[in-house]
Amino acid sequence: LRFDEKVRVVVFKSEVKGVFCSGADLKERAKMDDAEVGHFVKRLRNLMDEIAALPVPTIAAIDGYALGGGLELALACDLRVAASSAKMGLIETTRGLLPGAGGTQRLPRCVGIGLAKELIFTGRQVDGQQAALMGLVNHAVPQNSDGDAAYQRALALAKEILPQAPFAVKMGKLAINRGIEVDIASGMAIEGMCYAQNIPTRDRQEGMAAFKEKRPPQFIGK
Repeated sequence: LRFDEKVRVVVFKSEVKGVFCSGADLKERAKMDDAEVGHFVKRLRNLMDEIAALPVPTIAAIDGYALGGGLELALACDLRVAASSAKMGLIETTRGLLPGAGGTQRLPRCVGIGLAKELIFTGRQVDGQQAALMGLVNHAVPQNSDGDAAYQRALALAKEILPQAPFAVKMGKLAINRGIEVDIASGMAIEGMCYAQNIPTRDRQEGMAAFKEKRPPQFIGK
């Protein structure tokens, strides 16, 4: 996906009705020794980092339970859409664990430190509506009879992104992701570098021409 230039947006959804991702299989984990557990969790953390590093926008469609590593997967995405009835939580402390695949880092960046600490310390689960109010998800939608309301909303969101200039969207994502980690002056420099890469693109020229000619732009990602 990273190297396929035809890919504009990636949507993560589950094929299991009622479950987005329920996290690690603790029965399987119980059979591992300490070294195996450490290796397993490191691989999970690397997977989430790979998802977060995808250059195009990513959307998690949470139509059911997103618990533990399942919520960490959703947090690794850029945007999250949930059914109102979905249940989300970093529940690791209820099992004698702590989030180990990015949850302690991505949740506070998403909802703020105080709320993230409360959710992680308590292992509390929240529904889609509560998640939307705290900024954990971008949108919460009523579940439909097919059980895929979040996926349908995620597709609609993806279709809003698709017509926009692909390279500009990628540079916007890069500027945000890199800039949020540094001070504002450094962030401005990162934005400037991303903007400089966008200036010579054919899509920028097309955007200007389309505006002048009062027509929709036809972006090609170049």
